[in-house]
Formats: sequence, C-alpha cells, structure tokens
Amino acid sequence: MPSKPPQKDRFDDLALEGGRIGAHRAENPRLRGGIVVLWSVIAIVVLVALGIFGTLIATGRVTLFPTPSATPTTISTAEPVVDTSYPVTVLNATTQSGLAGSLAQTIVGAGWSPDSVTAGDASSKDFPTTTVFYSDPAEEGAARGLAQVIGGAVVTLSDAYKGLASGDGAKLLVVVIGADRTDAGATPAG
Repeated sequence: MPSKPPQKDRFDDLALEGGRIGAHRAENPRLRGGIVVLWSVIAIVVLVALGIFGTLIATGRVTLFPTPSATPTTISTAEPVVDTSYPVTVLNATTQSGLAGSLAQTIVGAGWSPDSVTAGDASSKDFPTTTVFYSDPAEEGAARGLAQVIGGAVVTLSDAYKGLASGDGAKLLVVVIGADRTDAGATPAG
C-alpha cells in the first residue's frame, strides 16, 4: 500500500523564527506590597476617625449644627428722676448710731416732706454697701434720683422691703445704710 504523501497546505510554509501569532495571556503585573500597605493604613485611619467622631456625636459631646446662642442684650437703665412724691424709709444697717436720722435730714433737705421720710434701724448690722431698694421696675428712675441725692448708693430691684409700703400697690423707696457710710468708710452725702 503505497501511501501518498500529504498535500501541502498553508500551515506547511510557516517561518520557523516568527513571533507569536494569535491571542496569548499577558503576564500578571507585580503587585507592589508597599502600595497595598499604604492604602490599608489610610483606610484604617479613616475608619477609626469616623468611629471616634460618630461616638462623640452619639454621646452628645459634639453637635454637628449647634444652635446659635442668644446675644447678650444691653440692659437699659432709667434716667434718674428726683420724685419727691415717693415715701422714703431709711434703715441703718451699721453699728454706728445716728446715721439713719442724718441721712433722712439730707433727703428732706432735697425736697421730700418730713412726713414722707422715716428713719429707723435695720435688723441686720453688717450691710456692706448703702443701697436704694425699689420693688417695681417703673420706680427705677425715682430710685436712681434718690441715689443721686444721697450720693454713692447702689440701686437694686427687690421685693425684700415691699411689706413696708402702706396700702395695696403703694410705692416706697427704701435706703439701707451700709458700712461704706460709717466713720471708717464714710461717703459724703449730697
């Protein structure tokens, strides 16, 4: 049986030294270990920071959108007005006697009637600063005017002496003489 040699086809004429022909898989690029570590560290830092911040928000130590605080308003004070229609009670809250009567005479000399000014001793003898007390905000101007008349007094809104006023809704200014008016720390009146 003689066999015929195979016929030549296009694959028989290929060059022996040719390059690659057809699709081939590319080599895997080398992963750089430093870059992987760097991205891992960055991810850990970001996650830890978010965890801490989230915990602070959840516990109320940090607020994302704080409400604006109220701006302090200036307190307007009434202009001093010498109003001799107010009855005045002068109380001596020091250990030095005679101060209430002396200050009452100063107030009468400024225009108050002697019947509307009374003097007496306070139950306490350790009051530091001479103070004019008034119980209604509408009386502030008159209290400041009386403080100017006696000189060197502090003006304070208080209900502490409201019971001394006679009648319902009666107005009254109370001067409590403090240690600043004694011989040791005298403040000249007028």
